[in-house]
Amino acid sequence: MHNKGKFVISLDFELNWGVFDVLDFNQYKQHLIGARKAVPVMLHRFKQHDIHATWGVVGFLFFSTKQELVKEVPQVQPQYEDSTLSSYRHIQKIGENEVEDPYHYGLSLIKQIKRIPHQEIATHTFSHYYCLAPGQDARTFEADLVKAIQIAKQHSISIKSLIFPRNQVNQAYLSICEDHGLISYRGCEAHWLYQIKSSVNGKVKRAIRLIDSYINLSGHHIYPVENRGQEASLVNIPSSRFLRPYSKQFRFLEGLKLKRIKASMTRAAIEGKLYHLWWHPHNFGVHLEENIQMLDHIIEHFHMLRHQYGMESLTMQEVSERMASQLTNETKII
Repeated sequence: MHNKGKFVISLDFELNWGVFDVLDFNQYKQHLIGARKAVPVMLHRFKQHDIHATWGVVGFLFFSTKQELVKEVPQVQPQYEDSTLSSYRHIQKIGENEVEDPYHYGLSLIKQIKRIPHQEIATHTFSHYYCLAPGQDARTFEADLVKAIQIAKQHSISIKSLIFPRNQVNQAYLSICEDHGLISYRGCEAHWLYQIKSSVNGKVKRAIRLIDSYINLSGHHIYPVENRGQEASLVNIPSSRFLRPYSKQFRFLEGLKLKRIKASMTRAAIEGKLYHLWWHPHNFGVHLEENIQMLDHIIEHFHMLRHQYGMESLTMQEVSERMASQLTNETKII
């Protein structure tokens, strides 16, 4: 039987915890406050069009006061060689609660996500943990992950998927994820341009990736949806494309960007493969209208592919569960 194509959306929900170490707060705060408007609008679209999405949430966002957050900080923390990377250290700079400081707390938004059908709440680690940064190790990663799972559980959320911050996939940590009940993670595109070997990201690579958003330099990045033998217990659901936000500077290229995404989605639908689109809510924080319009075009295209080829919208958890049940059925047949 021909596999139906799968359309996966994942979002890295982090607010300032994901950018405090790389971007000037005063220059970027409009994007962050805008993310709080973008989340409800995206959720409305997802509900309206029956779009299943995975939200990789930084664990620090589960709090609404500093007092609660400080109380839950694990004793074992990453000792990054570059201490400016540590969000644990950054806690001392944040405001007292979500009302006073909407850039570092997100409980009210998480509750909104939870209310919408077919939205998976996954983890983006507890602290936006950098898995390839010098100075971190397996022990501190595990403490961070365990805390992320515990905090979500307090809100009746069972964590099944992980999105590695900055896409720093550390293969050595996959067994730790498995030990704690995770079944899927988002890997990087299978192309040298998107492979991340360290916490340093080269300017040349970034420039080529920018061009690749508009012109197909690296391929479609669509993947077969089938069990992978023993690996099926922790499934890699690699990304296909970062949904680059609307840019005034490159607005004349918007059509090319959409064309590139739609062509890959179509190829995935025809071949019964998986297409995985991802972005951060704060990417939509500025030019919200233009970004939502872009999302509308993508959803419209998905509807067409669903109608024509039976393409399905699934969360990362749902893809993994499908693969696990496929493996079980095949074992029964054998």
